[in-house]
Amino acid sequence: MTTPMYAAEYVFPGHPDKLCDAIADALVQAAGHLEKRALVGVEVAVHRSRVLLTGRIGCNDASGIDTDALVRQVYCSAGYGSEWGPRPEDLKIAAELCLGPLEEGESAFRELADDQSICTGYAVDIPQTNFLPVEHWLANRLGQKLQDLRRVQPALRLGPDGKVCCVVCERDGRFFLAQFSCSLQQKARADDIALHRAVRVTLEQALVELAVELPSLDATVPATIHVNGAGAFDRGGPEGDNGLSGKKLVVDAYGPRVAIGGGALSGKDFFKADRAGALHARRLAKAVVMTGAASDALVHLVWVPGEPAARILSIKSGDGAEVPVSNWERLVDLSLAASGENWTGSADLIDIARCGHFTNPTLPWECVHIGCTALAGLSAKKCSGI
Repeated sequence: MTTPMYAAEYVFPGHPDKLCDAIADALVQAAGHLEKRALVGVEVAVHRSRVLLTGRIGCNDASGIDTDALVRQVYCSAGYGSEWGPRPEDLKIAAELCLGPLEEGESAFRELADDQSICTGYAVDIPQTNFLPVEHWLANRLGQKLQDLRRVQPALRLGPDGKVCCVVCERDGRFFLAQFSCSLQQKARADDIALHRAVRVTLEQALVELAVELPSLDATVPATIHVNGAGAFDRGGPEGDNGLSGKKLVVDAYGPRVAIGGGALSGKDFFKADRAGALHARRLAKAVVMTGAASDALVHLVWVPGEPAARILSIKSGDGAEVPVSNWERLVDLSLAASGENWTGSADLIDIARCGHFTNPTLPWECVHIGCTALAGLSAKKCSGI
């Protein structure tokens, strides 16, 4: 019998694509603070010291948003400055944005989908991983541990850019880290032997801690750990590669085991179908799993332009069995009004753009609350946990 193996990655905040996502969501956040029904659809591109902002921000006092300051703040908080370039103060920022108030009557129409969209959501019955695939959860947690090496071990001379890749195998109900590789930006002529040692020690400690959280995770470190396998990695970030918002959709969502929907989340407000639909689909998938209706659930939603809510196309469990859609259509609010009114201004979007849209169980769309009375006809299992 073949042992199932799954891969997932985590990308550091200093990676050029993640810089772009964080800038895009910084703009969404700034507009949402000015007006709850602000319309935001923006894209960001970076290369070396250049930053390009395009799209539209429609809200009261949109022209008053200090886009330059937001961009420089994102670079600074990602770790760019005097030691690692480009320095925030040296950035050449071109803001090709359409800024202005919403047009007459446009605020009311925010509750209607302005475009088509196909969205997916997923959950698996592993509460310890916040109902995410183990490999995706593990890559995220190990990536953040290694990301923290820059702060706790400055002698390693690490930079803001980096990536982590985990391969996890599942055997007899237990999960094993079968392969691990990472690319960590480090100053030229820094001590790479010390870096290898620090990575192994960090993995050893992290796996022990994570195995306490998830008892089915084996704490054994792979025999071989690949660190900067392509050679010296001193030129990274926007100085090493160009970046674009919306390119790390699989990292943002559930990892490569789960098919993604049709659009990016960062750079779009909560009345936009792509973002609202992905979050609604995730909440619905969690609700299906938490009630015991399926051990894992893949939800497909579709938005039709001009309609106020998404339609449920299908809900399928991992074995391909269909979960009856009609039971859930009456229980879950899939409207743009719900996402826009409830989630605008409710979370730190810059942090979400960097760490993932579904990894934090305290985020409002991750908190699933469905009354037990309403669920009486669906399943009695786990009702107290919802």
